[in-house]
Amino acid sequence: MIFVDEARIFVKAGNGGNGCESYYRDKRMRHPRPDGGDGGNGGNIVLQADKRIQTLLDFKYKQHYQAPNGGHASSKGKKGRSGKDCVLKVPIGTIVRDLDTNLLIKDLTQDQQSVIVAKGGLGGIGNMRRKIPVPPTKGGERTLGFELKLIADVGIVGFPNAGKSTLISSISKVKSKIANYPFTTKKPILGIVKTEEFDFIVADLPGIIEGAHKGKGLGDRFLRHAERTKILIHMIDMAGTEGRDPLEDYEKIEHEIREYGRRLTAKEKLVVVNKMDIDGAEAHLARFRKKYKDIKVIEVSALEQRGLNELVDRVIEILCPENSQDPSSES
Repeated sequence: MIFVDEARIFVKAGNGGNGCESYYRDKRMRHPRPDGGDGGNGGNIVLQADKRIQTLLDFKYKQHYQAPNGGHASSKGKKGRSGKDCVLKVPIGTIVRDLDTNLLIKDLTQDQQSVIVAKGGLGGIGNMRRKIPVPPTKGGERTLGFELKLIADVGIVGFPNAGKSTLISSISKVKSKIANYPFTTKKPILGIVKTEEFDFIVADLPGIIEGAHKGKGLGDRFLRHAERTKILIHMIDMAGTEGRDPLEDYEKIEHEIREYGRRLTAKEKLVVVNKMDIDGAEAHLARFRKKYKDIKVIEVSALEQRGLNELVDRVIEILCPENSQDPSSES
């Protein structure tokens, strides 16, 4: 499945149906009686968040949507049929904007949450209710912009090949593609971590590179998925398997997070040093501790599944402090 997190569409609600102007006559009546019915209302355009939808891909291929018009009325007071609503399913976390005014319409953050983005026209009023029939109104129309920001409790950020995919595969049921080349993860991947005390959602975000906050390598689009998370896991390849210096990696990612803005810097952060099973990792870690004395790190080997329990326990302490026996761990 291709992951698409931006889309632009045009929507048109249904027009109201015509009211009827007619008169009932029979030989016993001196004056005819008006009996024209009302027209049906046009269908609305409705957006609905659905947890089963993970991407805005469908809106890339189809960009125009129209709801049915209301039916026309007839004599004998018969009302026209109302047009059915056109319900468009979007992923949870979709931000909807009116592109003509750039105003926010709705941030759909819950399953089955919905919003009417274009209201159907009112049906015309027939002469059975009004001496002079009232014409129908047209349905609303809008150009909409969608922006998807995934909703997760924990977001994992780091350079390509830091081991994020291996970590999320080890602590959750998700199967993320793993290989030894940059940008193995081309889209955010969500995994659910289930424990006896608490369940939480982890987002494996694609590898970040220098200049990500400016959009380099689509980094700003991936970083925005971290905005809704409660915790950021900054993952470092402490073994330097890609020939990079782990300390420089840490500084560069922190720089990208700071430059992106306060929405990320204000979050709770866990520094996870990975690949501690590889030669050279301990020496790099000693350098790291010497330079960053105040930073507490969690040592793991995602491949050998070492240190993962400590990491999961720490996440639970932050997300659900009442499950923690140590009051000092609450934040």
